[in-house]
Amino acid sequence: MYHNLGVMGSYLAWTVLFIVLAGAVFGSLVVGRWRLPKFYLLFGLAFFAYAAAWVIAYFSLGRLTGEVVGSVAGSILMAIVFAAGLGALRSTAKLSAVLFGANFIGYFLGSTLFFYLSHPSGMLLFGVVYGLFFGAGIGAVLYLAQAGVQTQNT
Repeated sequence: MYHNLGVMGSYLAWTVLFIVLAGAVFGSLVVGRWRLPKFYLLFGLAFFAYAAAWVIAYFSLGRLTGEVVGSVAGSILMAIVFAAGLGALRSTAKLSAVLFGANFIGYFLGSTLFFYLSHPSGMLLFGVVYGLFFGAGIGAVLYLAQAGVQTQNT
């Protein structure tokens, strides 16, 4: 992808792919008024906020520092969007922590696999590990945000 789309084009393509494919999966976890297709708007905004923060941090601060700062900033922005959209603003700090933990562990565990294994298999395992951890974090956040709202309403 880097060869055909360049660095920024590749990141944009991956963001769009993640929003389109993962949005359908995560949309099934949401009840009430945010069912598909409205959930795509919420998820798209949340993931785009995360991706923009991560890319800005990565390209302005460099590799490791940018990855960590991007992970923190992106997780906070994603949590704010989900919390606002699902009416769970009181849970923003908890949601941010869950997203950051899952994102950080998945990204750096995947990065380690990528570093120690050959290029094609290491890159594939990086994507699988990162996707599983970050996906689990997003799923947990969607559950927690909705559970918090249901608890407040009862």
